[in-house]
Amino acid sequence: MDETPEVQVRPGTEADLTALTSIYNHYVRETAVTFDIEPITPEQRRPWLLSHPEDGPHRLKVACETGSGRIVGYATSSPFRPKQAYATSVEVSVYLSADAGGRGTGSLLYEALFADLRGEDVHRAYAGIALPNEASVRLHQRFGFTYLGTYREVGRKFGRYWDVAWYEKPLGPAD
Repeated sequence: MDETPEVQVRPGTEADLTALTSIYNHYVRETAVTFDIEPITPEQRRPWLLSHPEDGPHRLKVACETGSGRIVGYATSSPFRPKQAYATSVEVSVYLSADAGGRGTGSLLYEALFADLRGEDVHRAYAGIALPNEASVRLHQRFGFTYLGTYREVGRKFGRYWDVAWYEKPLGPAD
């Protein structure tokens, strides 16, 4: 008997802010997945959440367990760079709660995110992956991302330098 809760994906809302911040702060404190060094408060995270509306190229998708409603992960598409010529490119990422890996939740989140982006004026998606992170590399390859290159020792956290591999996925009417 499978005891893994079913997960549904929906747009993120302001009511999700505390849970999303908690998931993110796990990665801040425990991993080099993000290069933020200090945990953040929900109030500090609010502008980030509000920059991801239900429509447009910058989205926030949230995975919730059916029944309990517990948020177990999220995926975003965010501006790739601030200059206007980059407007048709997005940077995407997935964060899962510490106990949600290996259940297909990241795939469900990316399926929903990329389905939403099909109707938007987005040409390319990029993902930076702090290495090593085989699970993230596999997820991105499964979704058609190709390896572009690695920034060597680009970030310092936990007293050491980390590499970041960059991946790219073409987007458009066929995706």
